[in-house]
Amino acid sequence: MTLLLVSLLCFAVGATGAVVLAERGRWATYLGAGGVLLGCGCGIVPAISVTLGQPSESLRMAWSVPSGSLYLQLDALSAFFLLPIFLVCGLAALYGTEYLEAFRGRKALAPAWFFLNLLVASMVVVVLARNAVLFLMAWETMALSSFFLVTFEDEKAETRRAGWIYLVASHIGTAFLLALFVLLGQAGGSLDFDHFSAGSRGGLLFILALVGFGTKAGFVPLHVWLPEAHPAAPSHVSAVMSAVMIKTGIYGLVRIVTLLGPPQAWWGWTLCAIGLSSGVIGVLLALAQHDLKRLLAYHSVENIGIIALGLGVGLVGLSAGVPSVAAIGFAGALLHVLNHALFKGLLFLGAGNIAHGAHTREIDHLGGLLRPMPGTGVTFLIGAAAISGLPPLNGFVSEFLIFLAGFHGAVALDNFAGVPLLATIAGLALIGGLAAACFTKAFGIIFLGEPRSPHAASAHEAGLAMLLPGFVLAAGCILIGLLGAVVVRSMVPLISGVTGLSPVSASRELVAAAHSVGLVGYFGAALIALTTLLGWGRSRLLAPRRVRTAVTWDCGYAQPSPRMQYTASSFAQPLTETFGLLLQTHRVLRAPRGLFPQQAEYHTETTDPYQDYIYQPLFGAISRGLAVLRPVQQGKVQIYVLYIAVTLLVLLLWQIA
Repeated sequence: MTLLLVSLLCFAVGATGAVVLAERGRWATYLGAGGVLLGCGCGIVPAISVTLGQPSESLRMAWSVPSGSLYLQLDALSAFFLLPIFLVCGLAALYGTEYLEAFRGRKALAPAWFFLNLLVASMVVVVLARNAVLFLMAWETMALSSFFLVTFEDEKAETRRAGWIYLVASHIGTAFLLALFVLLGQAGGSLDFDHFSAGSRGGLLFILALVGFGTKAGFVPLHVWLPEAHPAAPSHVSAVMSAVMIKTGIYGLVRIVTLLGPPQAWWGWTLCAIGLSSGVIGVLLALAQHDLKRLLAYHSVENIGIIALGLGVGLVGLSAGVPSVAAIGFAGALLHVLNHALFKGLLFLGAGNIAHGAHTREIDHLGGLLRPMPGTGVTFLIGAAAISGLPPLNGFVSEFLIFLAGFHGAVALDNFAGVPLLATIAGLALIGGLAAACFTKAFGIIFLGEPRSPHAASAHEAGLAMLLPGFVLAAGCILIGLLGAVVVRSMVPLISGVTGLSPVSASRELVAAAHSVGLVGYFGAALIALTTLLGWGRSRLLAPRRVRTAVTWDCGYAQPSPRMQYTASSFAQPLTETFGLLLQTHRVLRAPRGLFPQQAEYHTETTDPYQDYIYQPLFGAISRGLAVLRPVQQGKVQIYVLYIAVTLLVLLLWQIA
């Protein structure tokens, strides 16, 4: 625990130093980034140690807040979630040292570093806290610090709108968590987690946790803040929010489930349904997007859905008493937490490189970037393959485990109990196929072909500080893919603690699953070796020859132009039309007229149907209803003081009566 306290101290020093030295040029950046890097370096050591099976560490001391103590604990679950937090946040800080330089002179950079340190520290405390008051304080700090990071470019109207949507969504979720902890504290007589008791209200408490934590995680239909906030934030902040911050919602849900006692079967069914809808709808909306960061934001919804599927399968296994389904399902879900942090952090940082080098995020304005940006292109390709669940990369390993758990359950359970598992298998296959199609579109349109605009034609590669984090994350995607069997076996302490299975039972189930994963890893290693050998042989054969470059076959056109290439919309059109009932895509068509038309236009826009048909009408009605109270807002301090006095008088009379 000492190193974790030192880590928090580093974040505090980095945040304070950035503000104090705000007027000293780059010193604010050095201290702000240095605080994050040093803090993450200190914190990741005990996180790795406890994840691999070392004893838990804790700190408990009295404080002035009633109903509990200042209680921090590092167990296997907390340690596992700290791994991506420390890794991604440290790399994001390094990335930000170069990325934010483009704003120097136009924006004050010290607040950005202050709030980044505060965000990382609050996420660490959220994962370590074992007292409800401490947890909610850190949770609220996390929401507010990320709000200020999202609104970094607050001069833009769309950024301000995204920030407010995020803030409202965060506080709606917090309201449910407040009710959750009050009920748990009432039953247990204390707000410390180890005193919590669900009593007979386990189902109600599960629903409160599902809504409260699901809002942060981005479960459909509570996801609408993600595609607004992620594109608005600076790219390294988007990487932190998508890769690790939304996972605190998953952490909170898993933590509460472990405190509620034996799970009921409908908990697993509910999570499978939420995961299926989040995964399918998230990837379909991603397919229809034109903005790269918005596309990646919807893929966060998709991957949170995959995690929910794994958790649902695990809960179904626990409730039915099938250890293999429980252990492998939870292992797949929790490993996907780590895997998603790696490849989604990589993709968001790659999107930042593209925006930095080509000055646009519009996919249809890009093209041919692999030549001027080879480092970004290669790492983006690795991330795209990993998020699509292709072997031998890390995304395949965790999704394979969820498939494996689903098959085990479908065989072991009777027809009715196996329904959510069969739906999981079918849904995961559909999600994987659509994800592969989406990233084929994204990588092909952005990096291949010819530049579609002057921005793309003049694109340039990012510097080392922006490239190095991508290389590290890409290496992580490859290593977990190749060493999947080792990683799965190392999760025994974590899965034993989460599921309540004995270490022997958890080890038996995970070792059997690791054997299948290992075969894929061996095949992947052989494939990489063969590809490397063939590439080396090709280069040796071509070395003495003259190699020329020419255009591809152009169907007889004498002067092909970039406009003759596929666009992102046309590539995805067969799939978006197939699911048109769900997407509700808006189309604008100005058809060519006459023999020699001068103008024609076809434009598609797919907005979020949940926002269009649920939230905007709902909040519009609330706004109109509250308009009747507008006369109460007089804008005079004396009137507001009178309101307070009258309220206190009414409360006093109520107490006397």
